[in-house]
Amino acid sequence: MNRKTILVTGAARRVGSAIARVLHATGANILVHYHLASEAAAALVAELNLARPSSAACLQADLRQVETSPQLVASTIDRFGRLDALVNNASSFFPTPFGSIDVAAWNELLDSNLKAPLFLTQAAAPHLAASHGAVVNITDIHAERPLAGYPLYCAAKAGLLGLTRALAIELAPLVRVNAVAPGPILWPESDLFDSAARAEILAHTLLQRAGCPQDIAHAVRYLLEDAAYVTGQVINVDGGRTAHL
Repeated sequence: MNRKTILVTGAARRVGSAIARVLHATGANILVHYHLASEAAAALVAELNLARPSSAACLQADLRQVETSPQLVASTIDRFGRLDALVNNASSFFPTPFGSIDVAAWNELLDSNLKAPLFLTQAAAPHLAASHGAVVNITDIHAERPLAGYPLYCAAKAGLLGLTRALAIELAPLVRVNAVAPGPILWPESDLFDSAARAEILAHTLLQRAGCPQDIAHAVRYLLEDAAYVTGQVINVDGGRTAHL
């Protein structure tokens, strides 16, 4: 991965920042995309550039607005001269109880989790083909095993999982497209899951514990760096939860 360029969306915080750090440690240049977390993005870029000068930059974009996708790709090329991989990590997550779902919730969850990865990948595809690059989408184990109370989020992630396999066909043989599906890694920063709910989730996870963002990041690194004969696949990084559901 030395001196290759990787665009990571939603990379300023949480799992996205772990992905950026792990990929940067392989020798790659990192374009940190953010939407609102400007301070966190700037701090991460400063940290990466301190480790290796001129190896990271950040750009702001609201990926729900599809016209920003070509601009983000073009800015990445302008900054680093190439694009070798795309990690579609940016996501929205909140409950949508059936019976009270509205169009605003539909637009937010489908746009961030499905529409944005599609149009960004489409914009990046010619550059990825030129470099024989790869795409990794961050889906969710609930794409295949829905979580009660979250029908729109689950449907959006299911769409992203299907899109992963479809794009693996569309972009073959020059570009590989895979997905990583997290299980219980980081709890939401809201009070959506209280201590009892968290304990119940972990009780149905074979390893009996939550994972960490680095678990997701290392799976992404594998798919980008070591999985030259893998495409159209999803890796569940979930402590065995899906084997037990």
